Amino acid sequence: MTQPMITNVAPAMPLMPTMSGDPGVMDLGCLARRALAESRRFYHHEEYDSRYAYELFRRALVERDDVAWGHLFEQYGPLVEHWVRRTGAFTVSGESSDFFVSAAFTRFWRAIPADRFAAFPNLAALLNYLRRCATCVVIDTARSHSYTDMLPEECVNWNDQRLGHADEEATDRVSREEFWGLVDGLLTSEPERVVIRSSFLLGMKPGDIYARWGCLFHGVEEVYTIKRAVLTRLRKSPELRGLY
Repeated sequence: MTQPMITNVAPAMPLMPTMSGDPGVMDLGCLARRALAESRRFYHHEEYDSRYAYELFRRALVERDDVAWGHLFEQYGPLVEHWVRRTGAFTVSGESSDFFVSAAFTRFWRAIPADRFAAFPNLAALLNYLRRCATCVVIDTARSHSYTDMLPEECVNWNDQRLGHADEEATDRVSREEFWGLVDGLLTSEPERVVIRSSFLLGMKPGDIYARWGCLFHGVEEVYTIKRAVLTRLRKSPELRGLY
């Protein structure tokens, strides 16, 4: 996929109709072509009308129209891939950008049922949420690869069984917050917090951590030492055992 021309979603602009046509009654094919044309106008910093893309999203999410969804995937897939590749954890995730593009759209689809669509009043709100989905799927994947390093051994299999259950997403989010609250309570210094959070939330290697926060350490060897010591402490933690 080619990299899109923009890196951030701009705030919603006033609607500037450039051609006649009510998006609510347009044929789906015409609507998709008009939405794409308006997007190109936006990329070229010209006046554009976001109603057509917004209506395309509405048909995909409210009417659950598979063809409309296909048009969205084709039109915004390159932009989602761009967001994925800009996420810091992508390089250590072990997955391809195509995998994350599909995962981001799937998460977006599941998160916005028909009765929730009204909570997104314009195209910018929808795209900002899609961007959040792209970022989250990358970070969550990188975290899932790393969590088992910190868990007591008897908890690993239980944790793995939960991965992938979409209907438990909210519960999993609360569990992650509680998990990190306990981890933070077991860290005793700023260097420990930097090492653990950078390693398991950002997917950074010890050399990268030292390069960024060198003032906290005497050398990269100290980063390795701190990481090993803290992981040993966490694996023996009765608090983490109790959580799982």
